[in-house]
Parts: sequence; structure tokens; C-alpha cells
Amino acid sequence: MSNNWTREETIIAFNVYCKIPFNRSSKSNPIIIKYAKIIGRSPSALNMKIGNFGRLDPNLRERGIVGLGNGSKLDEIIWNEFNENWESLAYESELLIAKYQNRTIEENFDEGLDSIPLGKEKEVMIKSRINQAFFRSSVLSSYDLKCCITGLSVPELLVASHIVPWSRDEKNRLNPRNGLCLNSLHDSAFDKGFITITPDFKIKISNSLNDYINDKAYLDMFKQYENQTINLPEKFLPSKEFLDFHFDQIFRK
Repeated sequence: MSNNWTREETIIAFNVYCKIPFNRSSKSNPIIIKYAKIIGRSPSALNMKIGNFGRLDPNLRERGIVGLGNGSKLDEIIWNEFNENWESLAYESELLIAKYQNRTIEENFDEGLDSIPLGKEKEVMIKSRINQAFFRSSVLSSYDLKCCITGLSVPELLVASHIVPWSRDEKNRLNPRNGLCLNSLHDSAFDKGFITITPDFKIKISNSLNDYINDKAYLDMFKQYENQTINLPEKFLPSKEFLDFHFDQIFRK
């Protein structure tokens, strides 16, 4: 086998880059081991490729976190191509992963859909599952599997919350920069406009909750976080443009 990475392998590597916290990427990480086996590369080689993508991430550079410096031109091509088309990345990369496993994408994502015959309806449902899984894993891994407000790290209680709602911006539905890792309570509050995150990453609580100012639960769950800076992600920093939208269009002033 040639040592040169193919386009297909590099797309899968970018999928893995999105799915794994950068600070947990290592040749011993089970996710790295799993996908390295799928594409027939060593865990060390895949981990190095993750590092190569890291050097292209401006959010990592801004925080003084640098990836490896010997990436290929192909890495840059894939990075630039899919940073503008996240939905294509999600679907194409999962198609390739299934191909390398000698499986169909339906076999990987149709659990619980056995009663639905193959056809347009099932295809739409499978694609929706792929998209949701990709967005969730990309956002949660960026925040190292911790709520950006409270630091809660119970995966079952964490949500990849859209800043600009799914229904309002089709192009950025799967853009990890349109996501925040929130616990279920604060996700619901954010979705309903009771809290927002300002473009300088401060938490603001809606004045519409002032009726509960003497409620200890309100103080514990909301008021104590007023004007605090969220825990920023390693990569895929939330877009200030999207945060502006949430403040202007959804937040209850």
C-alpha cells in the first residue's frame, strides 16, 4: 500500500477530527484505533493526520494550540472544501466509512427502521440520523464533552444546541460553529430565548425571568451564571455572527 493518503482516507480522517476532542487524540484512543483499522492505517498514522488538520484550525491557533506542521496539500483541500459544506462532509464521510467496512450506509444507520422499506422515506430518515449524529459528535467533542455553562460532563444529559435554529439556516445546520454544548435544562432555556451567549461569549439571562428573582432554584440554575464567560471549545469556536442572530432574534430582552 502507498504511504500517500488518498482523498477517501483523508475525508474519513477529517470526520474523525470532528468527532474527537483534540486534546484526547492519541494512538491509544479507542476511536483512533477503531477508524485506523477501518481504513487500514496504523493508529499512529491516523493520529498524525488529526494533528495535521489541527494546524489548519484557526481556533486552535488563536488559543496557542498547534497541530503538526507537516501536513499535505490534500489536507488543506479537504479542509477548505468541507468547511463550506458540512452536510456533504457528514454524508460523504459516512458513506466512505461504510464502504471501507464492506457495509452499506443503511446497515450502519437503520437501527429501528426495519419496518420501513427501502425508498425515499427511509433514505431521508437515515440521512437525518447521519446529520444529527455528526452535529452532536462534532459539537460535544469540541467542548470536551462538557456543558459550556456548568461544566456538566454526563453525556446523556448533554445537547448539541443550535445557535441559529435548524429551521432558520439550512446552510449552517451542521456547521459545528453553529453549536453549543449545553445541558438539557440550559439547552431548553437557550432555545426558548431565556438565556443567550453574547458575541464576546458572556452569558446573559432574560429579564423575563425577573419574577423568579427570589427563587433559590432560579438563582442556582440561572442567575449565578449571569455575565460569566462560557467554557470555550478547543476548536470550532461559536460564530459571532450566529450569536448576534440569537441575541437579536431569539433572546427575550
